[in-house]
Amino acid sequence: MRLTPWEEERILLFSAADLARRRRERGLLLNAPEAIAIICDAMLEAARDGAGYAEIESAGRTAVGLADVIPGVGEIVDEVRLEVLMGDGVRLVVLVDPLGAGEGGAAAPEAAAPEAAGPGAVRPAAEPRPDPHAGRDRRTLTVRNDSRRSVRVSSHYPFERVNPRLSFDRAAAAGFHLDLPAGASERWAPGETRDVALVRFGGMPG
Repeated sequence: MRLTPWEEERILLFSAADLARRRRERGLLLNAPEAIAIICDAMLEAARDGAGYAEIESAGRTAVGLADVIPGVGEIVDEVRLEVLMGDGVRLVVLVDPLGAGEGGAAAPEAAAPEAAGPGAVRPAAEPRPDPHAGRDRRTLTVRNDSRRSVRVSSHYPFERVNPRLSFDRAAAAGFHLDLPAGASERWAPGETRDVALVRFGGMPG
């Protein structure tokens, strides 16, 4: 039997959903992938039966309840998107808050106590976060991009070892990195000259 890529994906999704249903029948609470698999499987089966958009959406919303999942999963699974084949073609079904965590099932993060807030909740610190670079040597260098292409440098790459087409005082940059939050970066357009702030790596002599 030859199967299309979509048919192979459908069988994989059904297998995941069937496994999740068996676990639920044994009294286990579902994790996020298990809940999503059951929701998607229910919507696809409803579409296969010829249901309309509203009925397909309802099938997804009633497939799994907040009581069926591990605490916190309701906040993680805040949206499910699935393409289903209907009589008039492929349609995208979007379920917002499919488990009902935001409809009385769970308190919103801003209203919940810190110990009750789910994953992703924003919890303000009691005190401002200290500057991780406080007390470290800083300096500013003028950097020119001599390349015909844009050059990007990430925050914590040793600045003296960056792309050789960036022209600057490399000796002065030894032991330093860009004074940026972790994961941020600076970009130079072709021929662009910019002044950048550097900070010494932690644990290195001043």
